[in-house]
Amino acid sequence: MRTFLLPLLLLLASLSPLAQAERLRIVSDEWAPYFYQEDGEFKGVDYDVVSEVFTRLGVQVDWELMPWKRCLAMVHEGQVDGVLDIFKMPGRDGYLIYPNEPLSQVEFVLYQASARPHRIEHIDDLAGLTVGTSPGYTYGGAFSDSPLFRREPAPTQQANFGKLALGRIDLLLTDRRVGRFLRRQMALEQRVEELPLVINQQPQFLALARKPGREALAAAFSEELQRFRQEPAYAALQARYDLGPHFPVTVEQQESSTH
Repeated sequence: MRTFLLPLLLLLASLSPLAQAERLRIVSDEWAPYFYQEDGEFKGVDYDVVSEVFTRLGVQVDWELMPWKRCLAMVHEGQVDGVLDIFKMPGRDGYLIYPNEPLSQVEFVLYQASARPHRIEHIDDLAGLTVGTSPGYTYGGAFSDSPLFRREPAPTQQANFGKLALGRIDLLLTDRRVGRFLRRQMALEQRVEELPLVINQQPQFLALARKPGREALAAAFSEELQRFRQEPAYAALQARYDLGPHFPVTVEQQESSTH
């Protein structure tokens, strides 16, 4: 135990007084079940995990939900201290610091109306169709750059599911857990079905704005997150959101898409 705690204590000791005393302002968009708001209360499996880790580190956080494009702009301009559930991408290291430990794994899959089925086994099968997407998201070059089909953004994930149910789009693309959560929440389980094709998959992270002391904070966050994952409380948190068993994720995933 002493061997494990010593590196963590050294990391915490290396945090500047400013980093320990300040309140972090962290943003993300509505991304249930990872992070969302219900009856004025923030919830979500990644939100709960990050909140617990920062509580253990003695770091206070102010949370905000806003459109994803605005999240990216504000963290790039240094107006906020971090962003929740973001992918690693080339070009972001200049203004973001990532803990080594990812929070969760995203799998982008397609959803269709059960009454209007399509046979989709690979991306080329989307030819001539309209696929609902989210502003500011990219889903990998094979999907985002294809000229074979139309991509139609909607302001929210819920709006995309509504458009799909009404026949205004042919399919929608979102994370598997997000899709299953919203399909159940919107009582669409009998009207909307998930397709097996995985368009892209990525580990998602908490990322901190690149400021003095943040490298040490990111390292301490990773250490404490790894420790938390070994505890029954972590498994209980996953089960609370009905996400199934936790599968460890690695950072050696492809990095061509972004949340």
